[in-house]
Amino acid sequence: MLAAERRDFLLARLEQDGKVVAKDVATELGISEDSIRRDLRELASAGLCQRVYGGALPVSPAIADHTVRTGIEVSGKHRVAAAAAALIRPGSTAILDGGTTALAVARALPAGLRATVITHSPVVAAALGDHPQVDVIVIGGRLFKHSMVTCGAAAVEAVNGIHADVFLLGVTGVHPDAGLTTGDSDEAAMKRTLARHAADTYVLASSEKIGTASQFTVLPLADIAGLVTDAPADHPIVQRLHALDVPIVDAPDGSAWSPGGVPSPD
Repeated sequence: MLAAERRDFLLARLEQDGKVVAKDVATELGISEDSIRRDLRELASAGLCQRVYGGALPVSPAIADHTVRTGIEVSGKHRVAAAAAALIRPGSTAILDGGTTALAVARALPAGLRATVITHSPVVAAALGDHPQVDVIVIGGRLFKHSMVTCGAAAVEAVNGIHADVFLLGVTGVHPDAGLTTGDSDEAAMKRTLARHAADTYVLASSEKIGTASQFTVLPLADIAGLVTDAPADHPIVQRLHALDVPIVDAPDGSAWSPGGVPSPD
């Protein structure tokens, strides 16, 4: 089998199984494991997979910059945003991450909601200007323009003293093996810091992120209160997450949803 044919085979296996185990593929094809590893390195360099110990996982499309991500899975993000907005209760304090799904959450909040929202995204903060009873606290720091969020020592210092009821966390990848991941180490550290200052952390995970991975781990799945996703219940990765006892907040097509995927009475 030629190298190009092997790489096509690996991409097909990645799409079919949601992962590639180098040792198993090497045995199946009757070639060295080193050859498979070289192929995976080339595919990763081309942005076609995310290498992990022992093989590779699908790469997340959500690692593109903020402007590009606004056009990815728009309907799914809106469904996730509608379900996640219901997690911010009247009178509560919420931390809202940056990113296009978090921006959709800000826009989905009821106009009359009275709450406090803390964010390290100036874009999200600006969107909350349309909510007269939402008190907005912006975390300052170095602006990471790729995602339009603040990171760094100043941002981490600004979080000290904050105690929120809920943190709505944005990630680029959700996978049963890799956990919750994102594409930048500073962002990953900032997200972990924010999670430590909230009673509950829920992950905003539109379907294109399910079963994918990025370079840097944010949190293990055991550390979250729930995963808000529009991926169907019969999705194989969602089924694996269920088997790991990860709470799922369903975000099916609809305009008003409450936690747990149960339609709200209004």
